[in-house]
Amino acid sequence: MAQFRHEFAILHDHMASMTKHISIDPAEKVAFEDREMLRAAAKLTRDLVHPNPAIYWGDFLASALIGYAGVAVAILAQPLWVALAAAVIAVLALYRAGSFIHEITHMKDGAVPGFRLGWNLVVGIPLMVPSFMYEGVHNLHHARTRYGTVEDPEYLPLALMKPWTVPVFVAVSALAPLALILRYGILTPLSFVFPPLRKLVVERYSGLVINPAFRRKFPEGDQRRNWLWQETGASLWALFLIIGTATGLLPLKAVAIFLGIAGAAVVLNQIRTLVAHLWANDGDVLTVTEQYLDSVNVPPPGLLPALWAPVGLRYHALHHLLPTLPYHALGEAHRRLSAELGETSAYHRANYKGLPGLVTQLVRGTMHG
Repeated sequence: MAQFRHEFAILHDHMASMTKHISIDPAEKVAFEDREMLRAAAKLTRDLVHPNPAIYWGDFLASALIGYAGVAVAILAQPLWVALAAAVIAVLALYRAGSFIHEITHMKDGAVPGFRLGWNLVVGIPLMVPSFMYEGVHNLHHARTRYGTVEDPEYLPLALMKPWTVPVFVAVSALAPLALILRYGILTPLSFVFPPLRKLVVERYSGLVINPAFRRKFPEGDQRRNWLWQETGASLWALFLIIGTATGLLPLKAVAIFLGIAGAAVVLNQIRTLVAHLWANDGDVLTVTEQYLDSVNVPPPGLLPALWAPVGLRYHALHHLLPTLPYHALGEAHRRLSAELGETSAYHRANYKGLPGLVTQLVRGTMHG
C-alpha cells in the first residue's frame, strides 16, 4: 500500500509538471467564455422570454400620463418653483415613456397587441421620434459582426477621441427638438416634391444614430407602410406647431416649455448613452464576450439608475447577451446569472456602481486617447 501511494505521488507530481507547460490558445479561451456565458444565459432565462402586456401598457401609459400632466402644470403654474418641479417630473416621465421605443424595436409582432400603434400615437408622434427611426436601425447595433465597427449606426469610439467630443456629444442633443421640427415640418413635405432631397432625408435624417458615417436604406414592405404613416403623422404635428406658433394660435411660452422639456429628455438620454458602453473599440469585429464587456450594467442596490436608465436600460450589457428578453425580466435574469456564474466569470466584469464613475472613466479615456 505504501509503495502504491509513493508511485501515485510521483505520477501526480509528473502530471502537475506537465500542465505547467501546456498553453491555452487565447482564441479557444474566448470561444469557451462565449459559449459558457451564452449557454447559462439561455438556460436560466427560458421562463422569462414572454413580455407581459399588462406591465407594458400600465407602465407606459402611467409614464405618459404623468409626463403630460407635468407639462401642463409647468405651462400653467404661477409659482416658479412649482413650474420647475413639474418640468423635472415631466422630463423623467416622458423620458421613461419614450424609452419604450427600445422595447418596440426588439418586440415580435403581436407580442403585445397594439403597442407599436399606441406608443406612436401617444408619445412617438407628439415628441417627433416615431418608432420607424429606431426600427431597422437599432437591430444593426446588435448584429454580431457589426457591433463597434463603421457599419454600426450606434457606435463611436468616444474613449479614443478628443476630450472635447464628450461635452459636444451631450450639448448638441439639446437642439434635437428644433432639428426634428425642421426635419418633419419643412424637409419632409419638400422631400416628396424633390427626389434628391428625399434621398438625403431617408439616408441621413431618418434614424436615431450617433455614427455620422451611417447611411440608411430605403424601407420596403411592411416597414415602408409603417414608415409612411408615422412620418406623415409627425409631419402634420410639426406643421401644426410651426403654423400654430406663427399665427398665435399656440402661445409661444407653451410651445417653448414643451420643446424645452422634450429637449431635456433627449439630453438625459444622451448622457445615458455616454455610459451604455465603454466606447473603446476602434473598429474591430468583437466576440460576444468582448461586446458584453464593452457594455455596461448598473444593477441594484443603486436607485438613481432607475431614473436615468429606465425600462431595463440599467442592464445594457445583459441586454446585449439577451436582446429579446423583455425589460421587466432583466432584473430577475441578472440575479440568476449573478448567482450561477462564479466571480471569475466575465459576466461580473460588466457591472458598475453608477453614472459619475462611468463618466469619469470615459473622460479619462479621452485624455489618454
